[in-house]
Amino acid sequence: MTFVVIAHYRALPGAEDQVAGSLGRMTAPSRAEPGNLAYNVCRSPADATVFAIYEEYVDEAAFIAHTSSDHFARWLRAEVLPRLQERHRHDLVPLARDEPAGEVPAKGAAPIGR
Repeated sequence: MTFVVIAHYRALPGAEDQVAGSLGRMTAPSRAEPGNLAYNVCRSPADATVFAIYEEYVDEAAFIAHTSSDHFARWLRAEVLPRLQERHRHDLVPLARDEPAGEVPAKGAAPIGR
């Protein structure tokens, strides 16, 4: 089952262009990782300090490998994170393909896709 990460960032005022540049430098090496299926960085057209990143990996181990990479240390840890006002990360797995969209299991029921 693939592993998806959606990250939402708000840059500190005045740091938005530095954050954009560093996130841009993450894209090519992240997409070149053997376990990466998608790596897309987006920026709000209404607020230049707001960014979202959609990442998809073959599994959670591939994501963990990504967080251990040289480019992650150089561009994300050293350049992006210190320049953020807010950071939210969602670790997700896809719903099973045979589940109806939007269906939520009853309280106490097995999670969807299990």
